[in-house]
Order: sequence, then C-alpha cells, then structure tokens
Amino acid sequence: MQLTDFITPILPRPDVPSWSNLLWVTLLAVLIYFLVRMILFRIVGKIIRKSQNQLDDVILETRIFNRTAALAPALIFYLSIPLIPGPGSFLRRLLGALIILIIFLILSSLLTVLEKIYSKLKLSRRVPMKSYLQTLRIILVIIGLILVISTVLGRSPLLLLSGIGALTAVLMLIFRDTILSFVASIQIAGNDLLSVGDWLAVPEFGADGDVIDIALHHVKIQNWDKTISTIPTHALVSSSFKNWRFMTESGGRRIKRSVFIDLTSVKFCTAEMLERFERFQLLTDYTRRKIAELEAYNKTHNVDTSSTVNGRRLTNIGTFRSYVTFYLQNHPDIHKNMTMMVRQLAPSDRGLPLEIYAFAKDTRWVQYEAIQADIFDHILAVIPEFELRIFQNPTGLDFQQLQRK
Repeated sequence: MQLTDFITPILPRPDVPSWSNLLWVTLLAVLIYFLVRMILFRIVGKIIRKSQNQLDDVILETRIFNRTAALAPALIFYLSIPLIPGPGSFLRRLLGALIILIIFLILSSLLTVLEKIYSKLKLSRRVPMKSYLQTLRIILVIIGLILVISTVLGRSPLLLLSGIGALTAVLMLIFRDTILSFVASIQIAGNDLLSVGDWLAVPEFGADGDVIDIALHHVKIQNWDKTISTIPTHALVSSSFKNWRFMTESGGRRIKRSVFIDLTSVKFCTAEMLERFERFQLLTDYTRRKIAELEAYNKTHNVDTSSTVNGRRLTNIGTFRSYVTFYLQNHPDIHKNMTMMVRQLAPSDRGLPLEIYAFAKDTRWVQYEAIQADIFDHILAVIPEFELRIFQNPTGLDFQQLQRK
C-alpha cells in the first residue's frame, strides 16, 4: 500500500503528475509537520518537563525535536514523487539525500543529548566521554557525506569508498591531529591521568588551574587569574604535567618552607636560658629530660664541664628545632599521619635554613595558606625567645643606623 492510495479521494488525478498535486502534497506535508511538532513539543515535551528526573530535560535543550519534525514532510514528498511533475529520478535522489541528511542530523543531536546527560553524572569527572562522542560524530559525518553524495549521484557508496582509498595518505595528513588526539584520549581515560575539576599545572604551556573541559582536540584549563589555557590533548600525553587531584584525595597538603637563621646567633644554652626554656609548656619535659641525660653522660665520661667545648651541651638552635617539632605535633590543623619534621639544610650565604616539612589537613587553597601563615607567624615571633635572629639582607634603615653610630 502506497501513500497515493490514501490521498486518491482528495487529489483530482493522482495517476497523472500535475502542479495541483504538488500543491496538495505541500499542504499535506505542512500539516504533518505541524502535527508532529505539536506531538513532540506539547505532549512529549510536557511529559519531560513534569518528570522528576532532571536528566531528560537535556532533550528539550537540543534541536532533536525540530529535526525529527523535519523528517516527516521529507518522507511525504519522497513517497509522493509519482504525483509531482518534473524529473522524477533526480528528484527521488535529491529527496533521498535530504532524508539521509536529516537522519544523520538527528543522530548527531542524540549524541549531543548523550554527552550532556553523561556530563551531569558523577562518573563523567573520572571517565570523560566527550572526546569519544566527538570522534563518533566525525565518523557519522563522514558516513553521512558518503551516503548523501552517492545517493545524489545514483552510485554505490562502495565506489566512493574505493576512491577514498586512494586518498588515504591525504586523509591521514588532514586528520593527523584528530587521530593523535583520539589515541591520547584513550590513554588519558585508561590511565586516569586527569578529569574535569582537577587542578593541573602544565609549565610548558604556562597553564596552572582547574580543568573545565576535556574534548577530542583540546583540554581547557581555567588558570587562577581566570584566563583560559587551551592545550592540545595529544600534547598532554607527550609532555609532562602535574595533577594535584591526588593531593586533594590524600587529605593532606604539603607545607615546605624555610626560615633562615643568622649563623652568628647560634650558641650553647646557658643556665639562665635553660631555666627560661623550662617555663615553656611545650619544652618543659624535653628540657628536664635533656638536662638529666646530658649531665649523666658528662658524669659517666668524666667530662670537664668548666669549658663549654667539652662534653655534650644543649644549643639554642637545637632547642628551638625541638620546640617547633612539638608545636607542629600539637597543632590541630597539621596531619599527624603524614610526614612531619623540622630539619636543617646546608648553611649558605643567607644563613642556616631551618625547614618545616609537614602536611596541612585542609587542602583548600585559601584555608591552606591561612594555616601555613599562622604557623610561620608564630615561629617568626618566638625566635627571639631563643636568642636567635632571622637572617635578612641589609636595608636602608640598617645603613642609616650605622651612620648614626
């Protein structure tokens, strides 16, 4: 049964192509078009909007309903070709190509719907699918173009494919970046190298910020100064980058900073200094224990304590290092299950570096910087209590004081 069987009563002479038939077919196509639009937008759209599932709302944001509605009149014209005047064979091929084009546009819209729905899932942050969907869209475009051209020309698609085989080298050159990016996307997803929301640092491209988009050909990074860096996907695999996501997942962010001690302020502790240190709550037990330990050692080895050079003695720098260690151990924002130490680095022309190496519990940038600043505020303020001095290059004020003397 054909479409002409249904419209015979309303057409003057359905067996003879005429311009009046074209008018009737056009009116029927327009009617079907608006009918399909009404069903899709008013009925199906209303059901989607009332649905509690928010994912299906993405369908309304795409053009899939418009393209689906456009398919109906194209089919009407294609089935009514015998009733329309003109070169029927060419018109059939042209309308067939149009139908194929609309079908592939609908499939492209479906991919867009899948991409947007998937981007709303938590899994999308771990396994980005945008690059794969873009690759599939490229394949659809190539297949669609081959079918459209072969339909218009009235030739088999296999003939076009055989001709394309001769252009393989040219196509490889044209789609070089696409092929490299596709392979890179597989490596990135398979090895979980990065995902949307990760903090990425790529010094080679001057990028340092959050990943906001992972596509087939590029990765977008919003830098901390709110600029956008676009990096080729395949370049990330061939070069090095730093992903801070695993730091966030570990629950601790490293503090690694030094204070430089003036070497001329380092000395042995006097009795008065030790008595003062005993009054520091963090050092009370340590000072008493060390004094008893050193006295026992010197007595056992018959050390002449009349000279400070002999035997073992406490120093202000060593006691201060122990104080900072105890301070970190008692700090509520320092991670106790991760590496924590206060160590001396090699002395230099800037003094003796005393490095604090620990991990803050809060990995958020602002909070982390506040924790780090509070720790060093205290350290810088308490250093004079140990009769130590912070090294600092001479300033204009220093030279003015020298001139006054």
